[in-house]
This record gives sequence, C-alpha cells and structure tokens, in this order.
Amino acid sequence: MKIGILGAGKIASIMAQTIGKMENATCYAVASRDEARAKGFADTYGFEKAYGSYEALVKDEEVELIYIATPHSHHYEHARLCIEHGKAVLCEKAFTRNAKEAKELLALAKEKGVFITEAIWTRFMPSRKIINDLLASDIIGRPMTLTANLGYTIAHKERIAEPALAGGALLDIGLYPLNFAMMVFGSDFDEITSTAILSEKGVDLQNSITLSYKTGEMAVLNSTTLALSDRQGIISGDKGYMVIENINNCERIRIFNTERQEIKCVEVPKQITGYEYEVEAAIKAIQAGKLECEEMPHQETIRVMEIMDSLRKEWGVRYPGEAF
Repeated sequence: MKIGILGAGKIASIMAQTIGKMENATCYAVASRDEARAKGFADTYGFEKAYGSYEALVKDEEVELIYIATPHSHHYEHARLCIEHGKAVLCEKAFTRNAKEAKELLALAKEKGVFITEAIWTRFMPSRKIINDLLASDIIGRPMTLTANLGYTIAHKERIAEPALAGGALLDIGLYPLNFAMMVFGSDFDEITSTAILSEKGVDLQNSITLSYKTGEMAVLNSTTLALSDRQGIISGDKGYMVIENINNCERIRIFNTERQEIKCVEVPKQITGYEYEVEAAIKAIQAGKLECEEMPHQETIRVMEIMDSLRKEWGVRYPGEAF
C-alpha cells in the first residue's frame, strides 16, 4: 500500500524508517509546508514524491493511506482535509484536542465512507495480547489493582509547553497509562479522581489519576514531563502480580507469585520500531472494507477524549478556542 506522510518532523522520521522496512507498505509521498524540508525528507527515506503543501498530498491519486504526524493542535484540520479528499487516515495520538473535534471527524469519515483510526501504538502491539492471555490464564488470579508510571524530562519542549499546540503531559504521555488501564480493566469505571501541577502558561506538567471500578478494581496512573520514571505498569491479583517493563513500548513481562518470587518472564517479539503494528492493522482493515480498526474502535477513541476533557476541565487546562 502506498503511504503518504503529512508532516516531516521526528515522529514522521520514525514512521518513514518503519515503512521502509515493511513488505506490504511503500514510502510513496511526504508533505511539509516547507518544500525543501519535504524534499530532504524524501531523499533521506526514499520517498517517490515530496510536496510543499498538504493540499497537494491529499490530491495525489496514488496515495492510499495518510499518516498524520503534526502536533495535536493540528490533527483535526489535517485529518478533515484528508477525509474530504477521500484519503484513509492513520492519525497520531492524541487523536484531536478534545472529544468534540473527535466526534466531528469520525462522523465526517462515516458520512464519506473513509477509513480513519487513532495511531496509539500500544493498542496494536503484540504485548497487548500477551498480557490479556496471561491474565486469562489466571496466573496472578483476579487482577484488582493496577499502577502505571510514565515520565520524561520534556517540559521544555514546545509541543509540551504551548497551549496553542495542545500541550501538557496528559495529551502527550498521560494517555498511555490511561489506555493501559482501559485495556486491562475496561472503560466502565465508576469514579475518577485526579490532581495536576500546571505551568505558568496553564498546561499540566504532571498529573496523577485514580480510576475506581464498580466491581472493586482500582488503577492509579501517573505521568510527568518534569522527571524520569521507571515506565512500569504493575497489575496485582490475589495469586501474584505482573510487571510490564515500559508501558509505552513493552520490552518484557515478568510474573511474580505470592512469595514475590519471579516465576515467568515473557519477552516481546522483536520489532522494527513498533509502529509497524498500527500500519499493518490499518492496511488490513482498509483491505477488508472497514472504516475503523478493531484494536482501537472509534467509540474507544471518543471515550478516551471525553475522559481527558473532563480531567482538563477539572484542572482548568483549556486550549485556545475551546468552549468548556
């Protein structure tokens, strides 16, 4: 499948490296507002076409799937442009700034009969099935608590610092612990409590979120742009616990018994970068005539955005032009 990349930044580079090593995807076209940058990107990663505008990319009839690699603040605009030109979309997380934008995009895609999915890679990785299978095997018993920590010293980066770019910890990294909890315990929690530390510009620099479920499970989720964290996820049951090393790109899963002795260690399969799984899922869905990926259904994208909206509203984090 011929892939177009909208944007030519760091994350676009990783995707280009990935596609270049895949058998069922081709580095076909890249677009940037800076034509020289697009041409340099194309030369580096072996793309056939380079465009100095996003409009030119979506008008290229050869492009079959467009990966959106621009800041969160621009996802709505760029995804809408793709949909209106009938182009299938793989949109980098966070899908949009808020649930309102997400609902509008998904409604438009449905109306036009165009495929679109959110590229939150942890939803597509093999580690997800490995974790689910281990839990189903009853190896740690009934899972009751979950903790997840994700932190990087990135508060100084423009995409984090600026409200105009939909910055903050939550939309950039906080959605990983949130998605991790939802993949394990589901999204039907009974109560959510949280706290956050804001910057002078009004974006969250770090936050802590607790989800409480009607059936007794609890998830405690922390994300920060001010410090490094162990990136671990721990799922605890009545027969032991499971340690997921790096919830953002799982490396291995270790199982401990009630004596806190390690009884099993599962290494995840070798990968190109990890991005290949979302691309493969998108291609499979498109070829099957579907408008979404089963790994990240549209309703789940909306649910995540609604949760993050409610958290930001509670913290007083608002992006330019938002109504709430």
